[in-house]
Amino acid sequence: MKKAKFHDFIAKNEKDFGRINDFFSDNISDDELLTQILIEGEDKPMTFGQKMADKVASFGGSWTFIGAFALVMLIWILTNTYILVTHPFDPYPFILLNLVLSILAALQAPVIMMSQNRLEEKDRERAQHDYLINLKAEMEIRNLQTNMKNLFEIQKKQLEMLEELKGKK
Repeated sequence: MKKAKFHDFIAKNEKDFGRINDFFSDNISDDELLTQILIEGEDKPMTFGQKMADKVASFGGSWTFIGAFALVMLIWILTNTYILVTHPFDPYPFILLNLVLSILAALQAPVIMMSQNRLEEKDRERAQHDYLINLKAEMEIRNLQTNMKNLFEIQKKQLEMLEELKGKK
């Protein structure tokens, strides 16, 4: 039952296996490490937007941001409540502060999501690379098994020939 499913899977994905086999045969010699090839191919330059998204996400998720944000909020509230008692620029319900916080959240959330999407893309590439490495390892193991089987058969024939020579003496 499992064998039938496996053969169905192979039949459905024959094109993919062909492409993978072509990749291995075209790009990788026997002595070349697949990991080295994949690492060399990862150096893609980041766009300005990607760099900014990473920096904003890095800063926006840090204790420095939380501390600075709390300090700005405290200064804003103290300034409007106690220092500018007669003419505060944002009186008690702090409507302007709410607007600023809403704008900050509206801008920060998509930038963080862009950074997460880029990191997810990197993870997907790493998973694909891991798959290719595992596939090459499996192919190499099968190749070794076949070679060992052939060596055992040759050794068996040699032993038979030795026994024959021994018997002739």
